[in-house]
Amino acid sequence: MKFTVLYGTESGNSELIAQDLGQKLQEEHEATVADLQDFEPEQFSAEQFYIIICSTHGEGELPNTALPFYEKFESFEADLSGVNYAMFGLGDTFYEETYSQGSEHIDRRLTELGATRIGEYGRHDASSWDLPSDVALEWLPAIVEEAASLTPAGGTQ
Repeated sequence: MKFTVLYGTESGNSELIAQDLGQKLQEEHEATVADLQDFEPEQFSAEQFYIIICSTHGEGELPNTALPFYEKFESFEADLSGVNYAMFGLGDTFYEETYSQGSEHIDRRLTELGATRIGEYGRHDASSWDLPSDVALEWLPAIVEEAASLTPAGGTQ
């Protein structure tokens, strides 16, 4: 399978998680890791499975590295049917109303354009004692299993 792990970060936590997930995926799959600021909405392809890691900044806004992508993505009009992705959001439940909203902005737009989110929405709570990469690495196998079930027998994904 081909995975693209995209991240949007403010302090670097999402980048570290993306690198850890990319490294784990590369043990058995083709996987690349990219910052959302270096990714264009036109690059979404049904040939890839996307894992998006995004933190939350301020009062529920996107982090700085995700902003340029999202500004283009808001006005991007294309049918993303056939594009599958999984979402992992970071936030702090102390901020109950804005917890993990950075990732939810991207998730909503992907859904509006017809993309399909696979698996459980992954989240890391900064108020917990859990390490973000540990939580994400525990979440990953179920996502990979569901993504693999989408691949047609003999397919090249």
